[in-house]
Amino acid sequence: MSDVSEPSYRQRIGYQAGLLGGFATLAATLLVAGNLVTQGPIAENQRRDLIRSLERVIPAEIHDNQLLDAPLTVTGPAGQEMTVYRAIQGETVTGLAYKVAGNGYAGPIHIIMGVKRTGEVLGVRVLAHAETPGLGDKIEVERDDWILSFDGLRLGEPPESEWAVKKDGGRFDQFTGATITPRAVVNAVKDGLEFFEANKGQLLASEGGVEIERGD
Repeated sequence: MSDVSEPSYRQRIGYQAGLLGGFATLAATLLVAGNLVTQGPIAENQRRDLIRSLERVIPAEIHDNQLLDAPLTVTGPAGQEMTVYRAIQGETVTGLAYKVAGNGYAGPIHIIMGVKRTGEVLGVRVLAHAETPGLGDKIEVERDDWILSFDGLRLGEPPESEWAVKKDGGRFDQFTGATITPRAVVNAVKDGLEFFEANKGQLLASEGGVEIERGD
């Protein structure tokens, strides 16, 4: 029985290149299609996560708007763009929420904080970090209530010298074996309050650009 020889065109370089190119095009098409299919759900999940984070630092009773509906883009302390979400009740900006970051033991600690229009901290939550489990992760509210110690504080209350962990002469507790982590969070929150004070005219302005009268 004689062997069936492979058609000669299959041995040509052009055929092989075309075949490879066809597979590459098919793979790219499938990748793009998969990306388009998943983009919507991913974006929606990110949106829901952001809303949940905002709701944890902005009490529902101080606003009647959707927190994602009135964002501002402003220049941060390091010249970076910052997105600020505003809580509005009637025509008054009652609170703000924005992300800040500190340099922890194992990398950046990403935080979201809410600030009342009068400058008090409404809430602080950690969004992401890589600190040591069992030590540095006490900054998470699910593991410890330490992060709640910022609620109600503002610049000057406590005095500037006390915006530090106790090891550095401040008022905030440190964690056994993990001083760097809480120190980073304290500094980040203080930086966030200083950002508010430096930009509150813009942050509390109405759509017309005029600062809204304060209401107690």
